[in-house]
Amino acid sequence: MNKLLILCFAIIMSCTSTTAQKSKDMQNKAEIIKSESQGGTEQAGFVIIKNEQEFQNIIKSKQRTFVVEENESVVKYPEFPVDKKVILYDLGRFNSGDHTIREIKSISVKDNVLYVEVPMYESGGMEIQVLSNPWFIFTVPSNLQFNSVQLKSSK
Repeated sequence: MNKLLILCFAIIMSCTSTTAQKSKDMQNKAEIIKSESQGGTEQAGFVIIKNEQEFQNIIKSKQRTFVVEENESVVKYPEFPVDKKVILYDLGRFNSGDHTIREIKSISVKDNVLYVEVPMYESGGMEIQVLSNPWFIFTVPSNLQFNSVQLKSSK
């Protein structure tokens, strides 16, 4: 009787296991707000940006320094989307090449991990050795629940 009870419990648990949340609707809702090849941290990681002030502070701190002429307008920040989760993702340190993320192909959530599928980086051959710390800010639907973010490369 105990074996039958354990078998029934195992079947019920396998039916309620976490499945990947992925849909055409979700894929279309992930979008990049800002992406740069410099200014990120040495280690890969992410932060969920909670409000407009934090959003502006992060962009200001990661922007490259440049001279603004008197007649130029002040830096314009992208709008902070209030109906989505806004995520800053630092890719870490790279020795050469342009690792800037320009496109998100799809997103999915499985076991509390947000998987972000981006195009595979292809090297152009001989390159100048330059250290870079790329980062990007992107949005996902606000109803997604996750504890970590992982990039996936695809062709």
